[in-house]
Amino acid sequence: MLADLATRLRRSLGIEQKQDIQAIAQKLTQWVPPTAQGAIVLGDDCAAIPDGDGYLLLAAEGMWPTLVQTEPWFAGWCSVLVNVSDIYAMGGRPIAVVDALWSQAREPAQPLWDGMIAAAQTFNVPIVGGHTNCHSPYEALAVAILGRAQRLITSFNAQPGDALVLLTDFEGQPHPRYPFWDAATQADPNRLRAKLDLLPQWAAAGWCDAGKDVSMGGILGTALMLLETSGCGAVLDLAAVPCPAGLPLEKWLLNFPSYGFLLSVRPEQFDPIRAQAGAFGLVCDRIGTVVSDRRLQLQQGAESVCFWDFEAEPLTGFAVR
Repeated sequence: MLADLATRLRRSLGIEQKQDIQAIAQKLTQWVPPTAQGAIVLGDDCAAIPDGDGYLLLAAEGMWPTLVQTEPWFAGWCSVLVNVSDIYAMGGRPIAVVDALWSQAREPAQPLWDGMIAAAQTFNVPIVGGHTNCHSPYEALAVAILGRAQRLITSFNAQPGDALVLLTDFEGQPHPRYPFWDAATQADPNRLRAKLDLLPQWAAAGWCDAGKDVSMGGILGTALMLLETSGCGAVLDLAAVPCPAGLPLEKWLLNFPSYGFLLSVRPEQFDPIRAQAGAFGLVCDRIGTVVSDRRLQLQQGAESVCFWDFEAEPLTGFAVR
């Protein structure tokens, strides 16, 4: 039953962790000052800092401690990947990354570094500095990134009537241990970068101005963050969600895809976006519609259930103000 599925999905770790953001949301919005060129709005994939004729994009990610401990090379790779994805998700292009690494000795730090360097080469984004401590009582890794955009794709621009579009890449395979769809580590770097560069191209063309990258909250967690910051709701049709062969839909809904973006697109722009995505072998399907009612409603066949009501319960706390 759809209601049972919705209950299980709401209890997922990725969605529960998004609610941790509430602890800092109100504190930050109390004191972030505007720049001389405009406000810095909080709650997006990156901080978009007005700068001349565009925006500097600044973001950071701390890696899941379990992944750092059990698969350090992959954790290093992902630390660059997730930051690069945040930049492209906002219609930007990455400039450089810095890292902060803690390790008990030099030897266990090596696979973390190897993974970071491999990803930096794949995405053509240099590692230009950071912090290293090889006398720590534990292993930990965080990475920050700087990018730039001329026109933004933001999570504040979804509008009622928009098509909710999933853009992803099925040319990959599931991770054997964790909810991660890997369409990047074995991909051709030039082709992978070309796929990512579609997003700033669409932003520049005015085809898309709203969206997010699909994060560890999966498709549903990402939809919730997009809708919360835009002050909207959506009807999401689970039957319309494309899913890789052999992967159950429930797992796919909670997966972190190495290439995955949830876009809110004016209906007349959907066809050109889908055509360009298809030329690269990407999956680009309409999975729902943005509505004015501030609820995420799930549909599957004849069944329908309210997955989240923002009037009753915030997610991150970064709602439109």
